[in-house]
Amino acid sequence: CSPLGSVTQAQRRRLFSAGRLAAADSADPLSRVRNIGIIAHIDAGKTTTTERMLHYAGFTRTIGDVDDGDTIMDYLPAERERGITIQSAAITFGWRDHQLHLIDTPGHVDFT
Repeated sequence: CSPLGSVTQAQRRRLFSAGRLAAADSADPLSRVRNIGIIAHIDAGKTTTTERMLHYAGFTRTIGDVDDGDTIMDYLPAERERGITIQSAAITFGWRDHQLHLIDTPGHVDFT
């Protein structure tokens, strides 16, 4: 039995989009999962975007910087030295009652 009783699907969508529907209220736990892959050409800001998403979600205290070599996603020594992503990296974190699975990909054609 749903804790929302006889609430229609349209009403559930409105509550959900307004952020009022808690995770326990969802009949399908996968409705709160989002899979995101960031794909673009070299130097487009994929890792920078990823680092900001992690920070604004509260996963990290500081925003990592590619130029400084202190990002979460670029962890290989060669990536930190060269300032580029060589290997795809995945991470899971929460955002507003959702679980996000994020993949940061290389932009260099040599590493795709």
